[in-house]
Amino acid sequence: MTFTRRAVVQGLGMGMSLPLVQRAWGQAADLTKRVIPKSEEPLPLVGLGTWITFNVGDDPVLMDECAAVIAAFFEGGGRMIDSSPMYGSSQPTIGYGLGKLGYPKQLFSAEKVWISDPGEGAAQIEASKDYWGVDKFDLMQVHNLVSWEEHLPALFDMKAAGRLRYVGITTSEGRRHREIEQVMVSQPIDFVQVTYNILDREVEERILPLAQEKGIAVIVNRPFRQGDLIRQVEDEPLPDWIAETGARSWAQFLLKFIISHPAVTCAIPATTRVDHVREDLEAARGILPDEKLRGRMAAYVEAL
Repeated sequence: MTFTRRAVVQGLGMGMSLPLVQRAWGQAADLTKRVIPKSEEPLPLVGLGTWITFNVGDDPVLMDECAAVIAAFFEGGGRMIDSSPMYGSSQPTIGYGLGKLGYPKQLFSAEKVWISDPGEGAAQIEASKDYWGVDKFDLMQVHNLVSWEEHLPALFDMKAAGRLRYVGITTSEGRRHREIEQVMVSQPIDFVQVTYNILDREVEERILPLAQEKGIAVIVNRPFRQGDLIRQVEDEPLPDWIAETGARSWAQFLLKFIISHPAVTCAIPATTRVDHVREDLEAARGILPDEKLRGRMAAYVEAL
């Protein structure tokens, strides 16, 4: 049993039973996973980002399209959904989609605190919980290191009290890597989120090795440079030698390069399309490239 896009958009929450949804999810539990170092909890290597794509306001058609993406994501075996207060209406859009699905138990909720006044952090987190419709988040991250010195102690207190499972920090587009390293060395964080893709590889030098050394899980944002990387390569031929990994598209090629790095726990591509979320999840099936093949992949793209 699988969902059609039409069934998800028109039927979920309006007659389609939750057991039917759960059966469909159960058929796709074979995504390759990597464990969170601090807990050994396994996570699928591909998650779902929501930057820009889920910022749809209160447009009912667009909200249903996002709900369909979420349904296809869980149907395909996904777990981690990542968002932020910075992402416009993405949070209530997630809540809408989760509500239609009956809040699936496999959800791994990854949110961020993003406010310069530390005294307002707790209120922002509560508002985010209300938008999602969850009792607590699995992961709370300090977004772009904004006031991290004050926010992190509060998040560690929440974790100790059982109101949060994991604590992390984020950056994107290669910014503030030295400060990221400082926090990774000095603070007992569980996750770090950075930009990493086949062309943006600075984190390979210090941050990814440091994450392995310190037992810090790594989330990868901007795997496709917000679509620019896909557009750059999509008219070029996919090399025949990548077929051994099971990659059948450029999106899968690019994602397999990222998630095959042993330090990476989860990549979070964002999309508005059901076919794309299914395509992205397929990158976490089949063979992951070894170091030699990863080098060949990078050289191929750099030469285009």
